[in-house]
Amino acid sequence: MKRVLSHVRRAVDDYSMIKEGDKVAVGVSAGKDSLTLLCALAELRRFYPNKFELIAITVDMGFEGTDFSSIQALCDELGVEYHIIETQISKVIFDVRKEKNPCSLCAKMRRGALYSGARALGCTSVALGHHFDDVVETFMLNLFYEGRIGCFQPVTYLTKTEITLIRPMILCP
Repeated sequence: MKRVLSHVRRAVDDYSMIKEGDKVAVGVSAGKDSLTLLCALAELRRFYPNKFELIAITVDMGFEGTDFSSIQALCDELGVEYHIIETQISKVIFDVRKEKNPCSLCAKMRRGALYSGARALGCTSVALGHHFDDVVETFMLNLFYEGRIGCFQPVTYLTKTEITLIRPMILCP
């Protein structure tokens, strides 16, 4: 964890990701990347010179039987406020629209719910668990399928929601 924290601290500093008084929401999917990011930012919060609030948000897509109690337990252990944004994304995609290739629409709807939820909770930033492998993968996909050189940015201001999207693990291998 020390090594991850070192990379996160460097990215946060190099790209001015967290400012004094920010309220940062970590988008938690329950995957290893978002949980690692949550733990790293919880630790960073203890000693980082720019004091910031940290919360965790999970978008509940509306699938039956989903259990978020393990995420709640981790957040309790870390002293991080936890919110679940309930949606009907699964019903819209599979029952209403009957999408054959749902991935793109699902991702768009999840991000929209995450950003809106974060804004409603007074957050200034949303942190996602993208790391350096994701940078390389996105670069290659853009090159092969779109014929362009490019990738996502470490920091992006989203004017529609007035949220800053940050990727503190961008330097993590």
